[in-house]
Formats: sequence, structure tokens, C-alpha cells
Amino acid sequence: MELLKQRILKDGIVIGKDVLKVDSFLNHCIDVSLSLEMGKEFKRLFSNCTVNKILTVEASGIGLACSTAQFFNCNVVYAKKSATRNCTDDAYTSPCHSFTHGNDNILRVSKRYLGKGDKVLIVDDFLANGCAVNALTDIVKQAGAEVVGVAIAIEKGFQGGGDALRSQGIKVESLAIIDEMNEQGIRFRD
Repeated sequence: MELLKQRILKDGIVIGKDVLKVDSFLNHCIDVSLSLEMGKEFKRLFSNCTVNKILTVEASGIGLACSTAQFFNCNVVYAKKSATRNCTDDAYTSPCHSFTHGNDNILRVSKRYLGKGDKVLIVDDFLANGCAVNALTDIVKQAGAEVVGVAIAIEKGFQGGGDALRSQGIKVESLAIIDEMNEQGIRFRD
């Protein structure tokens, strides 16, 4: 998606060779107009799929998931990264290592919000090594639901997560795939 790529080039900050900071428009401060355009593009890319739930991880995926859900006319469910006092044990869980935070989490989704027969589109802001998507896919399978695809804003192609998911037969659509980056620039996949 050219609009997203241009915004990454304009406002993204590369740290080292594997961290891209886009918090000024995607996941800390959200450019709602851009988010809606991305949601519209995901609807186009998955127009041949039946989707009745969108699943993401708290917190940075929620904005994009909500923008996308508007075009699919469905609810968003997000996996929590930690148990809370009002969280019951009646949840699907899966371990996940966060590349961004460098820690391990147990993702949790209440059994009330995901179940047999649901057609789930996984939406997230970034795809690096695929751990979050693998954990969400595991949760969907536990629920007896079906992953119809994975919609990603920015894929760091050089970290291999997207290619590994595609090799498993999962439909992955990323709006911008970065094959290489450093402080001197970003090279997108064609």
C-alpha cells in the first residue's frame, strides 16, 4: 500500500537493523484516516473471505483492528497479555514471545467471545518472527474456529515470520513488507 509506505519513509524511525518506530501514526498516536484506509484495503484483500470476528493482541493492534472491523461489519476480540482480577480461568491461552518488548506473555481470550464456527481474521500492526500470530492461531484452533487470514500493516520480511506462515498455507496480506532497513534507509519488497 503506497500510502503506508510513504508514511513509513516520512515519519518512521529506524533503530538499528530490526526496530522500526512508527508510534507517531500507527500504534501510540493513531492517524485515524490512515488507519481507515488500511482497514478498507484489508477488506479488499480479503473480500472473498467470510469474516465474523477480528482477532488481535492488546494494545497496539486494537486501533487497526477496529478500523478494519468497520468494513467487515463485525466485532473485534483482543487477546489480553496478562490475567486480571476480573478475568476468569474460562479462557483459551497460548504462550507468546514479544519481539518488541523482549518478554514472554500468555495470551488469553475469553471463551465467551470466540467459538466453534467463527471465521476469524487476525489483524496486527507488525509481523516480525510470527510468534504473536502463531499464538493467536493456536487460540482460534482451541476455540474450534477457523483462521481465514492474517492482515498485517507492516511485515519485517527479513525476520521470516510471514514467509513461515505462508508456507503453512495461511493467507497473509501485509500492506508494507520491509526486506531491509537501517539508519540510511528502508528497502520494501515489491
